[in-house]
Amino acid sequence: MKLIKLLVVVLALGWLAACSSTGGSKDGEVTVEDRGTSDAEPSATYEGATTSGVSDYGDLSIKSLSDPNSPLSQRIIYFAYDSDEVAPQDRELIAAHAAFLSANPDVKVSVEGHTDERGAREYNIALGERRAQAVRRMLEFQGVLPQQITTVSYGEEKPAVEGHDESAWSMNRRVELVYVGY
Repeated sequence: MKLIKLLVVVLALGWLAACSSTGGSKDGEVTVEDRGTSDAEPSATYEGATTSGVSDYGDLSIKSLSDPNSPLSQRIIYFAYDSDEVAPQDRELIAAHAAFLSANPDVKVSVEGHTDERGAREYNIALGERRAQAVRRMLEFQGVLPQQITTVSYGEEKPAVEGHDESAWSMNRRVELVYVGY
């Protein structure tokens, strides 16, 4: 019994030590660092996706949504089994859509998460939501206004391909970008 009490005390002290502050500014103090200004175009990265301005994506007008040669015509991001991580090859596609949405603040997009048929319905709804939120976060990080984006999860309810094998499942693990009214 003494061993259990000792273990509880040690774990509690370890937990408190992990939550303690490592210094820094006191409560109420704010530190401001002057970094000056720059004429350079802003650039940001998000786990491998890079944006350096909207001009990198060519025509960002509404008509580019229906142009098959535009990266905006690609609106599906695929995911690995049981994953909500955006693959590196899809980050540039998301960056192109972010540039378009940033250049057109009146345009709205629905980010729709989907899964394959494997797993419980509730789990698949949650996984589809995590996938949609992952894409949403990347769009917002790259300058898209939160009010331009809605997310929804359909789980396994709206398969792109019918079938019970890996080729069908891989096509159903996706997020679709659906532009509202276009």
